[in-house]
Amino acid sequence: MRALLYDEFRGPLRVVEVPAPEPARAGVVVRVGATGVCRSDWHGWQGNDPDIALPHVPGHELAGTIEAVGPDVRNWSNGARVTVPFVCACGSCAQCAAGDHQVCAHQSQPGFTHWGSFAELVALDNADVNLVALPADLPFATAAALGCRYSTSFRAVAHQGRVQPGEWVAVHGCGGVGLSAVQIASALGARVVAVDVSVGALELAAGLGAETGIDATGLTAAEVAAAVGQVTDGGAHVSIDALGSGPNCAGSVLSLRPRGRHVQVGLLPASTVVPMDRVVARELELYGSHGMAAHAYPELLAMVADGRLRPDLLVTHEIGLDAAAEALARVGSTPGITVITSF
Repeated sequence: MRALLYDEFRGPLRVVEVPAPEPARAGVVVRVGATGVCRSDWHGWQGNDPDIALPHVPGHELAGTIEAVGPDVRNWSNGARVTVPFVCACGSCAQCAAGDHQVCAHQSQPGFTHWGSFAELVALDNADVNLVALPADLPFATAAALGCRYSTSFRAVAHQGRVQPGEWVAVHGCGGVGLSAVQIASALGARVVAVDVSVGALELAAGLGAETGIDATGLTAAEVAAAVGQVTDGGAHVSIDALGSGPNCAGSVLSLRPRGRHVQVGLLPASTVVPMDRVVARELELYGSHGMAAHAYPELLAMVADGRLRPDLLVTHEIGLDAAAEALARVGSTPGITVITSF
């Protein structure tokens, strides 16, 4: 099969012929119909993920059709249209028993723990636990956008942030994750403030439901927080760092009103300093959000089906596999989500 592969971190990205995968006993092989180009894939290529062994094929936001089924799979057969969370759970650990598949102790992640979906075919583990059936009328490009950024944002906003109608939500960083969070929070009835350094990203956020935007170019975290406080008359009820940087995280925490809720979605360096004095003084709540379990997808898909959520509006570029190397190297430089749809 054709796949995008790299042999060294930060090294050349090449489309090459590689052996096709075989399904594990409890797994499947999916023919990829579409796969998103995500900043997490870029982090992996940069060498920031300890699970990646070289050579490697990235890609974890995917949708497609089952091509081969392992002998222990009970609920799936060839030809089924599916997507999958980027965290594939084992289904048997304590976390999985509690329904918290997104923090499974023995998780696998396509594109990180094994070869991913920047390829014609991808192997997925524990199919009966992790696969999500797709409606026949949902395009693969839209479904692929759900696999990481959109589903992670949905859980961050609806479940971790517990956003309620009329609350102020500040979204710091309006890339794929942030724009998803803007649209989801708006659909839930929140008043959304979008924060970014890109005018284009802020314009997209306005089209997806943001009530106002703050251009953070040249602003410190404290200055961003002051601007959010002025717009929201005292601070956001919920604030989200959708990018993953020290200043963004600090700005998000400082943007909250007393007893507000910060949700960290963007990946952060271990050395990040969080303004814990403000957390204590204002009794703030801090949450992480790490994907969403397959069993939680029906709520999300129902809102997509009835038009309350429009993940398709975030897909701004569809490309072929031969253009994926450039797209991965430049991910985040243009607003919206880029999806590979031809292989």
